[in-house]
Amino acid sequence: MAEAAARDIGPDKTLLLVDDDEAFLRRLERAMEKRGFEVEAAGSVAEGLAKATARPSAYAVIDLRLEDGNGLDVVEKLRERRPDSKIVILTGYGAIATAVAAVKIGATDYLAKPADANDIMDALLCPEDEAPPPPENPMSADRVRWEHIQRVYELCDRNVSETARRLNMHRRTLQRILAKRSPR
Repeated sequence: MAEAAARDIGPDKTLLLVDDDEAFLRRLERAMEKRGFEVEAAGSVAEGLAKATARPSAYAVIDLRLEDGNGLDVVEKLRERRPDSKIVILTGYGAIATAVAAVKIGATDYLAKPADANDIMDALLCPEDEAPPPPENPMSADRVRWEHIQRVYELCDRNVSETARRLNMHRRTLQRILAKRSPR
């Protein structure tokens, strides 16, 4: 698999990874290096912009929401410096509006977290006129719902009442959902 993937990458194997989740960033960095990429990792928008300016890469995987800003800023800078780069946006905040915005400014694909290295690789190496294959292990609908609830809960500073109001859900129902383990 790694040998076949390395042949498909092309002569320029540079890959920029931008994500503020340090553990995820390091795992993805190792996985992409094993697949033949020359990886540069950045943990913030500022660091991603600096690397995209100094050495625009042929490929990029950029998180949409970062602690210091929006990953779309890095996409714009990379597109400006290297119009032929293939860029995949990764996010835990999947929404049609952000997907459209990402594609309009030059992203090649838009994947919801948690995406594995094979899904990312498929998206990066997919020919322009084709859609990448569907993920091997997509999240179940229950898992997607649970992830969304967890994100809103975190954005509301773990305030159950505020989260329930924003999700248009009864507070006790939300408490029961939060007390359970995540679905598979």
